[in-house]
Amino acid sequence: MTPLNRRRFLQLGSLGAGLAVPAFGPGTARMAAGAAAGVDDRRVRLSGDGLGLSPAEYAALLHRLLDEKGIVPDSYSLGGVVEELEEQCARVLGKEQAIFMPTGTLANHMAVRALAGGSSRVIVQEESHLYQDEGDCAQTLSNLTLMPLAPGRATFTAGDLQRVLDQTKAARVVSRVSAISIETPVRRKQGERFDPAELEKIVAIARRDGIRLHLDGARLFLEAAYSGENVAAYSRRFDTVYVSLYKYFNAASGAILAGPRDLIDGMYHTRRMFGGGLNHVWPFALVALHYLSGFSDRFGQAVRVSEDWIRALRQHDRFTIDRVPLGTNLFRLQVRGTDPIAFRKRLETGGVLISAPERDTFLIGVNETLNRTTAPALTDAFVRALAG
Repeated sequence: MTPLNRRRFLQLGSLGAGLAVPAFGPGTARMAAGAAAGVDDRRVRLSGDGLGLSPAEYAALLHRLLDEKGIVPDSYSLGGVVEELEEQCARVLGKEQAIFMPTGTLANHMAVRALAGGSSRVIVQEESHLYQDEGDCAQTLSNLTLMPLAPGRATFTAGDLQRVLDQTKAARVVSRVSAISIETPVRRKQGERFDPAELEKIVAIARRDGIRLHLDGARLFLEAAYSGENVAAYSRRFDTVYVSLYKYFNAASGAILAGPRDLIDGMYHTRRMFGGGLNHVWPFALVALHYLSGFSDRFGQAVRVSEDWIRALRQHDRFTIDRVPLGTNLFRLQVRGTDPIAFRKRLETGGVLISAPERDTFLIGVNETLNRTTAPALTDAFVRALAG
């Protein structure tokens, strides 16, 4: 594989036009053009987990990174900058080895498939992405029976787990529970964390019974800023862990699955069997590697800004903050005494983007763009936007 720099990248064609990254608001094209010319984006985007790079911004970032360092591209998702990303992620997650996956769905599937080691039962949260949003892939393609627990809740308890294990052992037809998959924070519960006290009990039961553990930690790095626990220390409880590369590391796509070497080494064959051995993923890996470096410090600062801002908004009687119990970076903001659509438009005019309201309530997401402002400045923008 030959090194790739900006000149070679430009010869490959207009990559940026093919990257499906969301745009925001009518001024996006103008702002993206400015970013491509080297102008810093000063928008504060209070929705989503990441920066929300436009196609032009993404392409401009690739140009800059290739200018600065150049890379060795991968071949069918192997080697080069992809391998560098895998090594860095394994180190940060405290695992022996990591492998790139094109989607989180494939990462979760490959993890529980490998941990199960054949047809068996896998315990999951009913609210989990693996159970609700992955098209029954584990059941259909790997002959695994998912056993959903705790409907409507982020956390199932050790008691819930023990009841399923007892029922399985007492069944008239012999079966086994081979793996447990835990998602935290839980997307369907607005970023609520799995209860840490119950988790410790569940881990103890799993170790006692020889059941292997998978962590759907797509947003694990976000959770760490709120729990205060190091991601490697948290991951140590689990045999495998998946993290997203696009949610807050701002890649156009991709995921990382990390675990013991004897499980991950050679998994690229299974990845290819399931159609996941993409020819080139360096445009994803290069951007993810860029944002991985220093992320915890940057996001920690953004959380501090957000907490100061929340305290300031609570001093105003027209704002109400509703925090999620055991929550992370999502909360609801109710705004009274103004038209919510007009309020949102006035904020956008001032460079603050929020999601569409549900009646008079907005779902707010904390991400790195909060480092572009201060709590007093953001509070002032929200107060001024109340005026009709």
